Amino acid sequence: MATCFSHPAVPLAIACWFPSLRRPSLLLAASFLSAAPDLDLIGYLAGVPYRSWCGHRGCTHSLLFAAVIGAGLAPWLARRNQVPRARVAAFLAVAMASHGIVDMATNGALGIALLWPFSDARLFWPWQPIEVAPFGIRAFFSQWGLEVLVSEVVWLWLPAIVIGAVGLLVRRPPNAIAADGA
Repeated sequence: MATCFSHPAVPLAIACWFPSLRRPSLLLAASFLSAAPDLDLIGYLAGVPYRSWCGHRGCTHSLLFAAVIGAGLAPWLARRNQVPRARVAAFLAVAMASHGIVDMATNGALGIALLWPFSDARLFWPWQPIEVAPFGIRAFFSQWGLEVLVSEVVWLWLPAIVIGAVGLLVRRPPNAIAADGA
């Protein structure tokens, strides 16, 4: 798994392309949802078998789970932010789904049940450049934890910064472009 510090890079980069999504409560919700699938570790620590459909990297990492959660939260957040419900639902679902997609690029543990409940297969990308994060606070503050953070900066944060910066430039409001030329 990637760390909870790096999963928000994906929805933050996406929001740079869509000005209506750049609302604090939407960014906060999307950032939380991008890391939330790892709450399944609570089950793991309580004895749920890792390979179970509801074990770590199981159903909470699936596209269907992300779609259901995004659709469930969208009405309230859309109304609160005066953004179309479908746009908010899509943003939240993609934010949460990005967790499993990113975890597929990590180089350890079991794969991701991305297609659950249609398939129990645990999937990885053919190329896995991101170091898998250790379980536990002590292990995180070690050489291994540092290697994880470095790989996340290279493979998640730097691409997200570039993609987000391009989005901010391309999707600037017309009045910002006029103000720059004055």
